[in-house]
Amino acid sequence: MKVSIVGGSGYAGGELLRLLLWHPHVEVAQVTSESMAGDYVYAVHPNLRGHTKIKFTSASELQPCDLLFLALPHGEAQKRIAHFAGMAERIVDLSGDFRLKDPALYERWYGHPHAAPDWLGKFAYGLPELHRADLQQARYASGVGCNATAVNLAVYPLFKADIVDRQRGVIVEVKGGSSEGGNKSSPDSHHPERAGVVRSYAPVGHRHTAEVIQEMALGGQAPAVHLSATALDTVRGVLSTCHLFLKSPLTEKDLWKVYRQAYNSEPFVRIVKEQRGNYRYPEPKILAGSNYAEVGFALDESTGRVVALGAIDNLMKGAAGSAVQSMNVMCGFDEKAGLQFPGLHPV
Repeated sequence: MKVSIVGGSGYAGGELLRLLLWHPHVEVAQVTSESMAGDYVYAVHPNLRGHTKIKFTSASELQPCDLLFLALPHGEAQKRIAHFAGMAERIVDLSGDFRLKDPALYERWYGHPHAAPDWLGKFAYGLPELHRADLQQARYASGVGCNATAVNLAVYPLFKADIVDRQRGVIVEVKGGSSEGGNKSSPDSHHPERAGVVRSYAPVGHRHTAEVIQEMALGGQAPAVHLSATALDTVRGVLSTCHLFLKSPLTEKDLWKVYRQAYNSEPFVRIVKEQRGNYRYPEPKILAGSNYAEVGFALDESTGRVVALGAIDNLMKGAAGSAVQSMNVMCGFDEKAGLQFPGLHPV
């Protein structure tokens, strides 16, 4: 199957290309970049040196293919979606342009009206653990917010089982590395300013909150979601710490059943809750480069508070990895194809 990448010079585009070059069922036809057109892709993705001779082309030179990955900055894909749909039977968009189904919700959280609101309902949300059946029938899949994914996978079993108080909702602290901000430098990403920080950059108002509200509205009732985001002195990785309150008393054994029922058959979700060792709970560090998500939990029986934890590599399960996994589901490939790298330890 021939696939192409539009906007392949960023970090997510580079990870996407890395995965697709070793995918058993696809051939990468083109990778576009306006600023790098004519240069080899390894000029900006040096880890691919010696593995491919593909050169960047301009989007104006894009040829029809079987599936098109869009890795453009937020707000760009929606402006040209009809054109891109004419270039490929299937599309997987990594940006935030088609994640939200409600145009009003999009405008509230992204600060401007959607340029193609009629297209929002055509995209399946690209997280197979929650929308596998939708993706199997879909021609178009949206990207996933990396912070939202770390939260959604952590708390999904609890909302699915309907055992937590939706009115009290979920209080979330998300911590992430610098690659969340992309490969364009800015004053806050300048090394002397970023190094060594534990910086609260979005105590309220982070746009990924909208995805948690949307995806956890199981049964039609959206929970209250209170999300704060903190920047860490790391490059990759997201850790979500989510506080929820049980409707009625349960034990840790009960919660184990809830999480196992949700995830025992999921190829990329690992339930992590160990009694000893350094890695007793989810840890982003050991997931670098992998499509795995780790989820875990702890219970304070005296207050009925559950702390749900989720860890991912933001460039993989939070972007390129979920995109390739969605492609696999959409096209009927083995869902694990091209995605079985387990991560590194130590790193």
